[in-house]
Amino acid sequence: MDLEALRHGNFATLGTAINDWSTMHKQLKQLETRARDDLRAKAYRAKWAGVNATVSREFIGKTADEFGDAVSQAASILAILRDTRDELAKYRDELNEAIDRAWNKKLTVVGVAGGGFKVYVNAHPEPPGSEQAMKDTVDELQGILDKATTSDSTAARALTALANQADHGFSGARYGDRDAAANALKKADEMAALAKDARKLTPEQLADFNRTLAQYKNDELFSAQFATSLGAEGTLQFWTDMSSLHLGASGSELQQLREFQKNLSTTLATATLSDSDGMTAWKQTVIDESSKVYKSDNPAYPMRGPMNAMGFQVMSSLMGHGRYDTEFLDAYGKKLLKVDMAPGGGPGMSTNDVWKAPNQLTDLVFGDEDGQDPMVGFMKALSHNPEAATNTFADKQVFEHTLESIRYTDRDTAVASALEAAVTGVPEGEKLTGPVQPHSQAQVGIMRNVMAAVADPDGGASLVTKETAESFGDMAAAYMPEISNTLAGNGAESIFRTTSEDPGGLERTDVQRFLYETARYAPGRAAIILGESIYTSSVMEAHIANPDLYKGNGHDKDALLKTIGHNAGLIEGIVGRSVADAHIEGEIKGQNDENDALKRKGDLMKSFVAAGVGVGTVALVGAQTSAQAMTGAAASGFFGGVAGMAIDRITEGRQLSGALDSALYHSAKDLDNSRDSVITQTQQAAVDSINRHKSNLDVEHARNTVRMAVEGGWLQSDGDLESSHVRPSA
Repeated sequence: MDLEALRHGNFATLGTAINDWSTMHKQLKQLETRARDDLRAKAYRAKWAGVNATVSREFIGKTADEFGDAVSQAASILAILRDTRDELAKYRDELNEAIDRAWNKKLTVVGVAGGGFKVYVNAHPEPPGSEQAMKDTVDELQGILDKATTSDSTAARALTALANQADHGFSGARYGDRDAAANALKKADEMAALAKDARKLTPEQLADFNRTLAQYKNDELFSAQFATSLGAEGTLQFWTDMSSLHLGASGSELQQLREFQKNLSTTLATATLSDSDGMTAWKQTVIDESSKVYKSDNPAYPMRGPMNAMGFQVMSSLMGHGRYDTEFLDAYGKKLLKVDMAPGGGPGMSTNDVWKAPNQLTDLVFGDEDGQDPMVGFMKALSHNPEAATNTFADKQVFEHTLESIRYTDRDTAVASALEAAVTGVPEGEKLTGPVQPHSQAQVGIMRNVMAAVADPDGGASLVTKETAESFGDMAAAYMPEISNTLAGNGAESIFRTTSEDPGGLERTDVQRFLYETARYAPGRAAIILGESIYTSSVMEAHIANPDLYKGNGHDKDALLKTIGHNAGLIEGIVGRSVADAHIEGEIKGQNDENDALKRKGDLMKSFVAAGVGVGTVALVGAQTSAQAMTGAAASGFFGGVAGMAIDRITEGRQLSGALDSALYHSAKDLDNSRDSVITQTQQAAVDSINRHKSNLDVEHARNTVRMAVEGGWLQSDGDLESSHVRPSA
């Protein structure tokens, strides 16, 4: 900072910029509210067709999100400008006060070419102590200029970094003041310096490294600066060295490394969201170096020799946490899958041998798995990025290979989670606080492929295991609108409300077989039961709250209740018969598994319902507090009030009974219990809806209509399964 520039600094122009950004921030906040509550809400509720269904809705949704990022970036810029202006004005005043004090000591301060300054005595003879006074004045003035320089340069660096984060659009990074942004960049440089040589990391430094990553792992400026400072190859070598140096860690060391790996993974995921030149190069280099073999040795074991890991294995081992950039995952996955699919044979065969090599690192993922199969980490990354997951599995060949590969590898849980994200649009483990987009054509197509694979009579059932059943059950729950429309057939669209782009896009026989196989495992069964109950309850409430929704048969409510009840009986009948057949084959070990699964899954789904999300992507609107929200809820077939009560009835009231020592007898008894449960549940949904919305429908008549309809659907499920599936009870 030049002395004369600060001494005579006029910050009026900077003040004008601050006022402009303040106005901009307020206007952007208004636009964000309109984009979120009006533009995106209408787009999600609209019935799109053709190109609009696949392009326009997604574009509008992303555009609405951009307004949120614009607000964040404007707020950060405003805070940085304001802090910098205030600090520079303060330093200007301090400088002038120091110069005035120097004058009182008979000292003159003048600027010189290049921005420096000189101090000299302006009286003769020199007053006593003038030499020390000059030295003190120089130190004071230089200290003020240094602070002003730091203020100015860190502001410039932070503003430049913010602007560089997004090649198009806006960065979501948000900082309340200039120091927060500057400190993030400073800390990133410090941590990158520590990671330059993993062998020199002391336990204390590693602990500090871990704490810093935990604090900044979601900070866009920190993450991008850290990754670019370390470099792509440096990042891969660092983790190779860490894995080698800590091979076989246990106890507190293992716990620390697991936490460190989680924080590092999330940090790198956040970094990939940046479009800065440095991060663009980083992402491309990671992909380019994915087939390179990285080597590392542990000085404590000199006879062991260097351990090896491919770039794919190292990078994938750091993909278990955080949300990686979609374009990066698309490009990375394309190259990874090309290698994974290279061996001959049928889909998925021999893939396990691709990633095994001599002297290979086995602690790339501390405490969970060996990290040798990079598809595991990649699938975990897809489970946290539904858009990338949908892109990946939309390729039929990739889908078939990946799903079939679970027969020959240990990647089954990761693949199932990635498929769940792909078809539902819900990231694994994410706490949803609002509605998500309707199912797209591509998502329904992937779900159709999943069902067809499981329904395949030639071994498809073996794809459902204790590792995959819960994800398959979640997928079924999320697709209850499409399942209901498919089972009911043409003409039911006005009853089974949904904004799905392809409500009837599933295959009836595949649906039945998929539900049957998935229901054989308690977690999958719990998800189906809860999903059916939530959707039945909410669609029942939607129609009773808004009688104009259904116009068939002159608003015949009996036809409406019969169709909904019959569908509930049909779905639950398939589930009940799956359980009964599993009893016969001795595959059910006890009743606690189902009760535990229902309770655990019910708690999760109830939190979704409370947020207006429902189960998976069934719900498209939030809690109904206004006429507009009521209309939106009715249009999508989702209401949360009765659905919440339905979950409570299941999780608090459903109990399995009886020992399972006489399989056929108890299977029949369980079938009776299951039938009675779904009758009661569906009846109560109707009663709750009538009472909640003060409908003029007769309660007892509604109960009897629902009872007969559910029994009809229940009986039909037996015949449908007999014609589509070989069963032990046949």
